[in-house]
Amino acid sequence: MTDPLTRRELLFNGARLLATGALGLALARPRLGAAGPRVFEVGDYGAAGDGVTLDTAALQRALNEAAAAGGGAQVLLRGGKRYLTGALTLPGGIDFHLADDAELLVSTDQKDFGSRPVLSAQGARGLRISGTGRINGRSPEFMGKYDPVNEWWRPKGFRPRLLSLAGCQDLEVRDVTFFQAPSWTLHLLGCEHTLVDGIKIRNQLDVPNCDGIDPDHCRDLEIRNCDIVCGDDAIVIKTTRAGAAYGPSENIRVHDCVLETQDSGLKIGTETTQDIRNVRFERCEVKTGCRGLCIQLRDEGNISDIEFRDIKFVARYFSDPWWGRGEAISFTAIPRAPQGRVGAISNVRVANVTGRAENSVRLRGSPGSRVRDVRLENVAVTLDRWTKYPGGLWDNRPTTAVPGIEPHGTPGFGFAQADNVTLENCRLAWGDNRPDYFTHALEAVDVTGLSYPGFVGAAAHPERDQAIVVRGPA
Repeated sequence: MTDPLTRRELLFNGARLLATGALGLALARPRLGAAGPRVFEVGDYGAAGDGVTLDTAALQRALNEAAAAGGGAQVLLRGGKRYLTGALTLPGGIDFHLADDAELLVSTDQKDFGSRPVLSAQGARGLRISGTGRINGRSPEFMGKYDPVNEWWRPKGFRPRLLSLAGCQDLEVRDVTFFQAPSWTLHLLGCEHTLVDGIKIRNQLDVPNCDGIDPDHCRDLEIRNCDIVCGDDAIVIKTTRAGAAYGPSENIRVHDCVLETQDSGLKIGTETTQDIRNVRFERCEVKTGCRGLCIQLRDEGNISDIEFRDIKFVARYFSDPWWGRGEAISFTAIPRAPQGRVGAISNVRVANVTGRAENSVRLRGSPGSRVRDVRLENVAVTLDRWTKYPGGLWDNRPTTAVPGIEPHGTPGFGFAQADNVTLENCRLAWGDNRPDYFTHALEAVDVTGLSYPGFVGAAAHPERDQAIVVRGPA
């Protein structure tokens, strides 16, 4: 019995041209559509799609011939199939399409990859990755043993990234599901004019380094309508040292996404070796994370012109290895090492943000890098404690310039070494569980140009603490 046609195939009227030759592959030809790009169905190139036979070579043949044909040709992985693969190189000018419930199944044999990701592209223009199928990274099979003390899996020596695209332009990733990535899921390095739309990520929450989306030295990027579950940072914008040749990250918009993580939900850093500017996060929900909104500047780049608006979040403590200690918002500029260079955080706006958290809204600069020009408008936070982990801590990692984990009381809003900070119509409430280390509604140390019109908030323990405390340099 033949497989049913996919939805995509119903758009095409041409007859299938059967392959001939010794293995039925040499004269494989694309399907001809009545309109639109030609379709290269991977079964015509020898892909078994049975989840057992290694289909890497067949898939690569289809990709190469589609690229040679040009015109946005489609490489079609039909529904009802599971294509076992090692590393594949994606060319430009094609649509790599996982139709219906097609699955790209990652091989667990290191010899099928070397050190390459499952899917990669270098300098591709006009590449499209689309469809309602999924890419199955099989993360449990790349893990060694579970660490019950730290509550996470310890990986084996080899685990590939799922999708790594470098120096690409006019790029689109749409609708695909990424499942159980053993390492980073979608790494965009030095890409320009990129759309990531409607993808779903379903990684294990207890696997380290399985980030969701990592734009790195990217420009003119939009991420929208994505639904992400992952152990590490969900959406994190970087400028890594290895990608320095690609220049700054700028003109990035992230909106209408739902995120769940054991690290930060929406984040910039920590790799910040070049500038990151003109970034807007809006209309997102962080269902749970160790931090809601996060900027971690640890290197010589500058972070400026950043906006977070219309966002809901829940931030809580997790086990020790995860960076973050339940901070609602954490913007920090701290060098990695005592003599390290660090840039500056400036011109940041947070508007119409509400959340529940186990730790503070926090701004912290350092002697060589004061955080400046930060405006919080209509930010409403409720602080409470509901997890089992020790509290009264702030997380400064990664750094050796100051303590990585800093014992500290928990104010609602805690600012230090910052200039020109405004809180307009912000509100702080305390939940039912108020441990002794919950303190002031607002605590500012060595902050100039502080204003808080319309601020509403009391101390957690008014019989002991003042609601608002403003002090000079320590």
